[in-house]
Amino acid sequence: MGTTVAVWVAAVLMSIGSLFMLLAAVGVLRLPDLFTRMQASTKSSTLGAACILLAVAVHFGKLGITTQAVLVVAFFFLTTPVAAHMIARAAYVSGVPLWEKTVINDLQGRYDAQTHTLTSPPSPSQDASEEPGPSS
Repeated sequence: MGTTVAVWVAAVLMSIGSLFMLLAAVGVLRLPDLFTRMQASTKSSTLGAACILLAVAVHFGKLGITTQAVLVVAFFFLTTPVAAHMIARAAYVSGVPLWEKTVINDLQGRYDAQTHTLTSPPSPSQDASEEPGPSS
């Protein structure tokens, strides 16, 4: 890859990464509750960091730097969803309120805060077998 092309690719990746980071910051400021803020911050900032690290890899173009950048991106992609899930679960269990316009709360009535267990929803086959059939 030519030097000019590498500079342009790095600049585009850096700009895209910066825009994703800005989007994450705006999401944290503008969204109404912890759960939606966390979704905006984790997804957008992970993509932003990935683009910026890939820009670093393209800019320097050395195998060692590229390998490190790709490994850090993989680490972000593996750990950020797990961390967000654990933070959201802790927030839900501790009673952080949902936004008042939240339409669906999938855990309502299924999570036991005393035993920390989650019951599964009935499967569609169980729903169908529980419905009264035609009488003969």
